[in-house]
Amino acid sequence: MKSIEYMGLRCLEMTFGQFSIIVTESVGPRVISLSFGGGENLFAELPGVKLESPDAGSYHFYGGHRLWHAPEDPRRTYLPDDLPVKVETIEEGISLTQPVEAKTGIQKEMQIRFDETVPQLRISHVLKNFGENSTTLAPWAITQLTPGGIAVLPQFTGLSDGNGTLPNRSITLWPYTDINSPHIEWGNKYILVRADMENGKLKIGYPNREGWLAYWRGPDLFIKRSDYRPGEPYFDFGSSSECYCDPRFLELETLGPITTISSGESVTHQEIWEVRRVPAWTGDISELDDLFI
Repeated sequence: MKSIEYMGLRCLEMTFGQFSIIVTESVGPRVISLSFGGGENLFAELPGVKLESPDAGSYHFYGGHRLWHAPEDPRRTYLPDDLPVKVETIEEGISLTQPVEAKTGIQKEMQIRFDETVPQLRISHVLKNFGENSTTLAPWAITQLTPGGIAVLPQFTGLSDGNGTLPNRSITLWPYTDINSPHIEWGNKYILVRADMENGKLKIGYPNREGWLAYWRGPDLFIKRSDYRPGEPYFDFGSSSECYCDPRFLELETLGPITTISSGESVTHQEIWEVRRVPAWTGDISELDDLFI
């Protein structure tokens, strides 16, 4: 682990096997860079991109991977996280903990661990309630990726009942999503989102029973996995996975179920990251089964 300056921020750089990550120390928590096998940063770098939080100032994206809590509401979701984080060494990795949000009483923490038995990073996203009252929310883990690639959203194709007479999937669309967008390819087993937009934006969500999302930007295939819990409630019409795209970046997002946490309690949402080298994919949806066997 070494201290560096990256994008004008005080950061820490670490290597785990073939993974190299950079996490922010002066703001965050944020994993601002992820590279594999000596390659380039897979994550979007967005030093000047921000959103306005009413009566609270500006939320700076910076890029990379962040933790929010759903449902999305500018007054709580976009609260700035521009203060230094507490960095601690834990078994197999590190933890990054921000100060408690004064307006919500919520504290965000990321725990990053490397699994030596398989080439994966495990990210635990922890939300703890320091407020006086219970609060209802869902952990929301968001990864911003450099445009120019293709997102892969797997679809459940099994039966919901023994007769095959009941629906087996649903799709959530945001008001700004054009269902006829040329950047979306609607397949039966996979939906592709091509991150080559010149204007506009789109967002798709759904209950992801397959438990993974992927983004290919040759030659690297980034995969993140998160369990779906059937029967539990999710925000955004039941969405456990979401994909947002505009000309600046593409986001792969996972959410935990809706949870009410009392004062002093916490909730944890897990992701597993892996990267594969796939230089030969043409972007043809018919070739995807071979990539994920």
